[in-house]
Amino acid sequence: MAAVLPIDPSSYTRHALHLRDRDWGEANCYDDALIELVHAMGHEPTAMLAHALAVELDVDQWTLFKVPRADLEDLYGITLNELTVWRPLAWHVDQQVAAGRPVLVETDSFYLPDTAGAAYRSQHVKTTIIVNELDVERRRMGYFHNQGYYVVEGDDVAGALRFDGAPEVLPPYIELVRRLPRGRALRGGELVEASVASLRRHLARVPAENPFLLFKERFAADQVTVPGLLGPELDTYHPYAFVTIRQFGAAFELSGCYLRWLGAHGVDGLDGAAASFDELSHAARALQMRLARSVMRGKPVDVVSIDPIASLWQRGMAALTHRFG
Repeated sequence: MAAVLPIDPSSYTRHALHLRDRDWGEANCYDDALIELVHAMGHEPTAMLAHALAVELDVDQWTLFKVPRADLEDLYGITLNELTVWRPLAWHVDQQVAAGRPVLVETDSFYLPDTAGAAYRSQHVKTTIIVNELDVERRRMGYFHNQGYYVVEGDDVAGALRFDGAPEVLPPYIELVRRLPRGRALRGGELVEASVASLRRHLARVPAENPFLLFKERFAADQVTVPGLLGPELDTYHPYAFVTIRQFGAAFELSGCYLRWLGAHGVDGLDGAAASFDELSHAARALQMRLARSVMRGKPVDVVSIDPIASLWQRGMAALTHRFG
């Protein structure tokens, strides 16, 4: 089996971000998998989380936050490059993994046993994994996904990597992870300094107006206009909650974790902002549960519940602006 990192899935230890008791055990498949890959490479992934602060309402959904390539390059000396799928998908993945390059692959959760109880063998749901090891002949694959590292075998590998081909389906989006020729992973004070520089860049991307005031209007309208959102079934609720409440809730929970990490490494003046974003995450979790109950009853959620969340965002961002200008 070709493998990039020598990982034993039976003894693999997740990063602390995925071990602690959190409001949102998973943020999104892209960032979660990269957190584990960077961790497995021996680096500190918390340093790359400043980008989560800049999420905003993108009309009908919140930003699906993803670690920017520039941050990976500056902090860890690694980069991402898109691959063109012009031969069978498994061939490309096998070639890159054999060359020592993990591969991010869009695939179907239907074939991933770690999603048992949610999508495995029950629903076709797009997700992103990072393939670390692959044996095409034996149909065995090791991969990072969501909170951990897993191994899958047999027909599930064939399904996830489309061994049998599907000419009527567009090829997936895939990226390879490679080390920059002159790149290096920063550590200690250098890592903290570079992370603060990243934080300053991402603060410049934060919306000028409070995005939760816009979401309050949109949330009120969605409960009236989104077909099936307020109904007896949860089929619409789940994707709606994922692209809205879960995204901003997880983003600001990670933001709080990030700011506390900086504080623990000598960057002062961040306690107030971290506490505000922790509270925002808790309030988002409560809002998601309130929406679920309202869906079952067929009654809308009172949008005044957004007001405390908007205030917490304003307070946290004001504290960061005061600290960094």
